[in-house]
Amino acid sequence: MSSVDVPKTFGALLIGALFASVLSGAVGVQGIIYRKLYPADPRNLKLLVFLIWFLDTFHTVLIWGSLWHFFIDFYGSPEKIDQIPWTLALSIILTAILTFSVHCFFAHRIYKLSKKNVFLTIPILFLAVLRLVSAAGTTAEMLILESFTDFRTRVRWLFTLGLALSSVVDVLITGSLFHLLRSSRTEGGQLNSVIDSLILYTFETGSITSAATIISMICWIAAPTNLVFMGLHFVISKLYANSLLVTLNTRKNLRSRNRSMSGSSGQNPALILEARRGFGTQNVVSPVDSAFQVKTTELQINVERSVQYTTDYLYDERRA
Repeated sequence: MSSVDVPKTFGALLIGALFASVLSGAVGVQGIIYRKLYPADPRNLKLLVFLIWFLDTFHTVLIWGSLWHFFIDFYGSPEKIDQIPWTLALSIILTAILTFSVHCFFAHRIYKLSKKNVFLTIPILFLAVLRLVSAAGTTAEMLILESFTDFRTRVRWLFTLGLALSSVVDVLITGSLFHLLRSSRTEGGQLNSVIDSLILYTFETGSITSAATIISMICWIAAPTNLVFMGLHFVISKLYANSLLVTLNTRKNLRSRNRSMSGSSGQNPALILEARRGFGTQNVVSPVDSAFQVKTTELQINVERSVQYTTDYLYDERRA
């Protein structure tokens, strides 16, 4: 009984569950905001939001089921902290499924912004699938072994691999979006401030999820005998869910800024994204919601150029 470090085991699980519950509430609020602000969104996007909310809610249920196991079923028996309840084991794979869904969402966004560049998208999806497989293996081993000590002894590498892969995918997604958004900027363009905001959102959401995963992995490697890593792992899925919903809900603010720019300049600010780097026909990708084309004539050169806009972040001009 004296060998059990209660603050770093029971305490870590309790604090992790509390933070996870708070973030789960934020996911619910973000879901309500999304439903009110974007009733005209495509059905598949609405289904994705519902899936994220459902997985997050179920994950929270599993977390508190794990706490019930430790604090109620085995109350007064701290040595039972080494047991792995099935609810905790299932929370691992549920976190992976939710993370995989978010990774696929951003991979699809990268695919559209990069003009269907499979060489940029496939590595991200491949590593995301490997992360999901690793988490499935981790859950299976936990259900079989039912002991943290046995799990650390036999397949410690498996859980480490899953966390490492998740961090790598986050870095790839953040770096790819940064590059694609950065390349959409034009010298003196009025839409550049909107693109800069998108770059900032990308770094904020990507860095938070990646940092949480890396810190959990460091705790797992440096101190595997306590459960600080698991308390942090409870929070990871909530951060991914919030990152996706925040990304979707910020479109309203970007729409307002885009309309404000259009009204103040007397022209559509999206036209500012037209390339000024040479002559002839060029394709310019901008961060907006669906695709449309604009044709314009440059008087000095008398060349008609077609400019394509991939509307991944803002809105479809035809609905405005």
